[in-house]
Amino acid sequence: MKRLAIALLGLLVSYPALAENRSLLVVSEVIDINAPPAKVWNFVKPFDSVPRWHPAFSATEIVSGRDGKVGAIRALTFKDGPTFTEELLAINEQSMAFTYCIVESPLPIDRYVSSMSVKPDGRGGSVVAWVGVFSRKNPRDNPPDAESDATVAGLVTGAYQAGLQNLKKVMEQ
Repeated sequence: MKRLAIALLGLLVSYPALAENRSLLVVSEVIDINAPPAKVWNFVKPFDSVPRWHPAFSATEIVSGRDGKVGAIRALTFKDGPTFTEELLAINEQSMAFTYCIVESPLPIDRYVSSMSVKPDGRGGSVVAWVGVFSRKNPRDNPPDAESDATVAGLVTGAYQAGLQNLKKVMEQ
């Protein structure tokens, strides 16, 4: 997991966000799930599976490419209506990990790249990690509170926590 996070950070350190007075933000959430890693991986790896385990989303559809193949693009719809698109950048069956980015979004987030991985916990269960690197969209030095670094980091943290908690609930039933 450390190598994945370091590689993700290294990839994004040169992003223009840093030159535009926007901090590079990192959110990382981890959860233990009492279910075999293969079961958890097979549940989360389909790129169109998010509404099955994340309570914030009502629908997803592969709008370009093929599910599970690099380059696939999904339209992900929040329960309250807005839709955004994400692209699958990498998937590694052996490592049980995938990486994706936001292509277009109504959220105040820019240059978002995220990875999810499933690892064995050594006791028959799983450790699921979700790591995201991004910046806020607003390039101003002092953006409104709703568009600040703290707010956008809080949005992503809340989304990761809600998704992982519900994934745990679903997998442990």
